[in-house]
Amino acid sequence: MATVQAASPPPPRRTRLQRWRGAWRRWSLWTILAGLVVSMLATLVWLAGRYEESQVQTQLERDAADAVADIRVSLSRTLQNLQALNANDPGELAWEVAADDLLRDRRELVRIEWRDPDLRVRHHQQSPYRPLARDIRLRESSQSDAAIACTNARRISSPAYSTSYFQPHGDGMGSEMMDLCLPLTTGGQLTGFVVATFSLREILLNLVAPNLTRRQNASFIEPDGTRLAVLGATRKGSRMFTSQHLLDLPGNTLVLRMDTWHAAPGLFPNVLTALVTAMSIALVTVMSVLVRDNRRRLRAERELADALAFRKAMENSLVTGLRARDLQGRTTYVNPAFCAMVGFSAAELLGQSVTAPYWPPELVDEYLDRQAVRLSGQEVPPREGFESVFMRKDGTRFPVLIIEAPLINAQGQHTGWMSAFLDISEQRRIEELSRASQERLQATARLATVGEMASLLSHELNQPLAAISSYATGSINLLTAPGSAAPAGSDAADAADTARAPAGLDVEGVRMALTQIARQAERAGKVIKSVHDFVRRRDQARESVPAQQLLDAILPLVSLQARKLGVRVQTHLEPDMPPVLCDRTMVEQVLLNLARNAMQAMDHPDIDQRVLDIRVAKTVSGQRTGWIQFTVTDLGLGIDSDVAAKLFTPFYTTRSEGMGLGLSMCRTVIEQHGGFLGFAPHEPRGTVFTFTLPVAATPEQSA
Repeated sequence: MATVQAASPPPPRRTRLQRWRGAWRRWSLWTILAGLVVSMLATLVWLAGRYEESQVQTQLERDAADAVADIRVSLSRTLQNLQALNANDPGELAWEVAADDLLRDRRELVRIEWRDPDLRVRHHQQSPYRPLARDIRLRESSQSDAAIACTNARRISSPAYSTSYFQPHGDGMGSEMMDLCLPLTTGGQLTGFVVATFSLREILLNLVAPNLTRRQNASFIEPDGTRLAVLGATRKGSRMFTSQHLLDLPGNTLVLRMDTWHAAPGLFPNVLTALVTAMSIALVTVMSVLVRDNRRRLRAERELADALAFRKAMENSLVTGLRARDLQGRTTYVNPAFCAMVGFSAAELLGQSVTAPYWPPELVDEYLDRQAVRLSGQEVPPREGFESVFMRKDGTRFPVLIIEAPLINAQGQHTGWMSAFLDISEQRRIEELSRASQERLQATARLATVGEMASLLSHELNQPLAAISSYATGSINLLTAPGSAAPAGSDAADAADTARAPAGLDVEGVRMALTQIARQAERAGKVIKSVHDFVRRRDQARESVPAQQLLDAILPLVSLQARKLGVRVQTHLEPDMPPVLCDRTMVEQVLLNLARNAMQAMDHPDIDQRVLDIRVAKTVSGQRTGWIQFTVTDLGLGIDSDVAAKLFTPFYTTRSEGMGLGLSMCRTVIEQHGGFLGFAPHEPRGTVFTFTLPVAATPEQSA
C-alpha cells in the first residue's frame, strides 16, 4: 500500500523591512571587509617604508663606523712614519728628503716641522700640493695651537693633537687644520718635537671619499654641531638620514657626520597581487591561530583541573595550618590542618574579621593591636616567624609558630596576607625534657668528678683534722698540768688572772693551740664548701661574673690534684679585664674539667716538667671583639690524630675509669653561651684548649 506524503507549506515571503535589514547587514559586512583590506594595505605600505628606512639607516651607520676606523688606521700609520723620520739621528738633508716623500705619499699632511726642546723650528717641509705661507713667529709662540699640543705631549709623554683652527689661503679661501705633536726622546731625555699639520678636508678627501656614494656626504663637526670640513653636495627635497660617530684623539675630539639622501620607498608593483596574497595569508593565519588557541585552551583547562586537584590533595595532606585574610582582616581561606589544629570548622572561621574564636580572651586586645599594625602595612612580619598562643574549641591553650607573607595576585597587587601555623606544643615538651636531661647529666658529671677526687679529698682533710686532734690533745695536757704560785712582783691584774686560771697554766700556749685549731678547721671547711658549691644543683641563670672569681672558685679543687701529681699551676689574667656573662656553675665545671684533663695528661713517668698554665685575655680577631678567651695549656704528650677526631664524642674516653662525658658537656655548655671550644697542639709539647665567653654589657651599653 502506497504512503502519501503531505506537502510542506510554501515559505513565507520576505517583507521589505527584512530585505532592507539583510542588505544593510551585507553592506556593513562588505564595508568592514573593505576597511580591513584598506587598513591592511596601508599597514603593509607603512611597514615596507619603515623597513626600507631602517635598512638605509643601518647601512649608513656601518659606513660611518667603517670611515672612522679607516681614519684611525691612517692616522696610526702616519704617526709611525713620523716616528721613523728622526730614527737613527738623520742629517738635515736626509730628514728633508724623507719628509718630502712622506708629504707626497700622505696628501692629508700639509706641513712637517722639526723643533728643538724649546719649540723653535729647526727644519720644516711643506706639501707640494698645497703650500701655505705661515708666520714662523706666530708658529713658535707659546699660545699657538702647536705649542699647546706639544705641552700636552710633553706632559703625557706621548703624541697629542691640537684643537682645529682656521688657516687662510693665499687665494682668499681657507681651511680647517689640526696639528699633531710627537715628542722625541733619547735615553729618556727630551731632544725635540716633530709637528705635523693635517688638513681636515684632505682627510675626508683622501680617506673617506673613496668609499662614499653619490647619495652621501661626509663632514667633520664639533660637539656643538658646527661644521669644520664638508665633502659632498647637499640635496634638497629628499629625505635625509644622518649618522654621527666620535673620533676621540689625544688632546682633541672630533665628530664624523655622514648624511645620505633617499627617495620615498617604492610601493608594491601589483596591488591586486598584494591584496590576494595578504588576504590568503591572513585567512591561513587566522585559522591556524584559532586552531592553536583552541588546543591551548583545552590543554590549559586540563592543566588547571590537574593543578586544582593536586592543590586540594596537597592541602589535605599538610600538617601545617594555612589561613588567608584580605586587607580588611576577614578570613577568606583555611585548610583542614588549621581547622583540626584549633578545633573549629571552616564555616565557623570564614568571614571572621573582628576577633577570632581561637584567640584566648585575655590576649584579645594584644592580638587586635598586632592585627591592626599588620593590616596597615606599618610593620613587615619577620621572615623567621613569631610565636603566639591559640585556644582550641575545648578551651585548652597551645603555642604556635606563625609565619606570614603578603598575598600578591597575578596583576602584582597586594590583596591580603597568607599565614602558616605550626603547633609547637610537642617541640616545647621535648625541649623541656631535653633541658631536664641536660641538667641531670651535668649534675651526674659533677658528682662523677667529685667521686674521682674522693681520695684527694680524704688526704686533704686528714691533714687539718690530724692537726686539730694534735692541738686539742696539747691543750688538754696544758689544762691538766699541776698548779704553781704566781711569780713575785706581779701586779693585781696578773694576780687575778693567775687566781682564775689553774696553777702553772701556760695561757699563751693554750691560745696558740686554740688558734691553730680554728685555722685548721677553717681550712677543712673551705675544702668542704668548695666541693659543696661545685656539686650542688642550681637554676641556670646567667650573670656578670669577673674572670678572677671563676679562677678563684676552682683553684682549691685544682690544687688538690696538682699537689698529688706534682704539677705547678700558673694563672695569668690581663689587666682591666671586663666581666663575662655566663652561668657561673657551668663555666666553673668547664674550667675544672679542662684543668683536670690537662694535669692527667702530664701524669706520665717521662714528663719531668709539669706545668698547668691558665690564661684569660681579650680576643683580638675582628669578629670577636666583645669576647673573652680562656686558655688551658699542659706540657703533656699531646693528642693523637685518631683520638682528636672523636675527642668531643659523648661516652668516648681513653681512660678506663672515665665516663667520656667531660669534653662533650664542656662543648655543649660553651656553645649554649654562644662561644667556641677548640684545641690545638702546643709547641714544643702539649695541648692548648681554648674557649670564649661573651663580655657582660656595661650599664651604659645596656641603656
